[in-house]
Amino acid sequence: MRFRVRALVVSLVAAFAVLPAGAASAISTATLQAKLTREMAHAGGFSGAFVRDLDSQQTLFASKPDAPRAPASVEKLYTTASALMRFGPDGTLSTSVAGRGFLDPDGVWRGDLYLRGGGDPTLGRDDLQRLAGAVGEAGVLRVDGSVLGDESRFDTLRGSFDTRGAYDRDIGGVLGALTLNRGFSKDGKPAAAAALQFAKALRADGIRVEGRSGAGTTPADAQDLASVTSPPMRDLIRLTNVPSDNFLAETLLKDLGASFGGGGSTAAGVAVVKTQLQAFGLTPQVVDGSGLSRADRTTPRQVVHLLEAMHGQEVAGAFEGSLAVAGRTGTIRKRMRGTAAQDRCRAKTGTLIGVSALAGLCESAGGDTIAFAMLMNRVSVARAHGVQDRVATAIARYDEVAPVR
Repeated sequence: MRFRVRALVVSLVAAFAVLPAGAASAISTATLQAKLTREMAHAGGFSGAFVRDLDSQQTLFASKPDAPRAPASVEKLYTTASALMRFGPDGTLSTSVAGRGFLDPDGVWRGDLYLRGGGDPTLGRDDLQRLAGAVGEAGVLRVDGSVLGDESRFDTLRGSFDTRGAYDRDIGGVLGALTLNRGFSKDGKPAAAAALQFAKALRADGIRVEGRSGAGTTPADAQDLASVTSPPMRDLIRLTNVPSDNFLAETLLKDLGASFGGGGSTAAGVAVVKTQLQAFGLTPQVVDGSGLSRADRTTPRQVVHLLEAMHGQEVAGAFEGSLAVAGRTGTIRKRMRGTAAQDRCRAKTGTLIGVSALAGLCESAGGDTIAFAMLMNRVSVARAHGVQDRVATAIARYDEVAPVR
């Protein structure tokens, strides 16, 4: 008898093991709404949420969806969506070497070389080595002049909107069009520091450089000698969103201004983002690219409508693939582990003192794509995380045909 009971238990366990994930605990629309209502009651009066089924085009839940809040780093969704739409998923940022002068028959470049920054926030020493190798392949054996770093693609304001362009340690770098090692340098001059490192790379490649390194603007009559490109935009926005990188976000904002607006400044980049968002019918208050400023304001409905608009674009895969995966990667790698949300929800977090936000997409138990946004101000961040994780888990369990319990 004991053996038969044990066998029955094993059979039941095996049967449940082959059920689709979440099928045994799927929840109905009514149950979802009741659960989210209870959870958002714990978030306080300065919080809002909006949840929408992108397949059925049905709004599943709304709590103060149109009250503007500080989004913190959820703001990066606006920056990266705009960058993806404008540059395209395969678009890149180029760092180049140009020379003013001429190459004589002995392989001596008679003049200066200019390392011209293209706003690549990932520029590294390997890139400089590749540029040095390309200069050598062009026949240059010696530079009878200087190596000068050109950062004229951007303005020279190094910091954030809140610091009025002064250095802001919360950015995690020093902004500029030519930034090696995130622009950090001993003298606070990233372009000159990059030029010095490029001169070292040339010497390491066997090319003598006679002049001193520094900063300068590339003359109009300089000729291009070599270039390297950044990772494609699909990778740059992933590198921005998954770890919530403020430096990359603010650099991409200036790239937008330089390429599609009035210049390489925060203000010009903001204008491009606003224009892109207006094409989606969205008018949030945008002042920066990272969400560091509390002057940024948006609503849960606006964030969800961005996610919905991007879901319908050809670049949807690249955009949605730039979000962190619950329980696996980035800023939510340790959150929602072992829940229905793990591996089925992708999201962007936002955190400032007293501000917590979570927005993204979940694959529901019923197979639909659900977009959600929770913007919470004047909250305990730890407590807000608990609410957000339980809400996302409930969304992942949702199935419109599940019976009401």
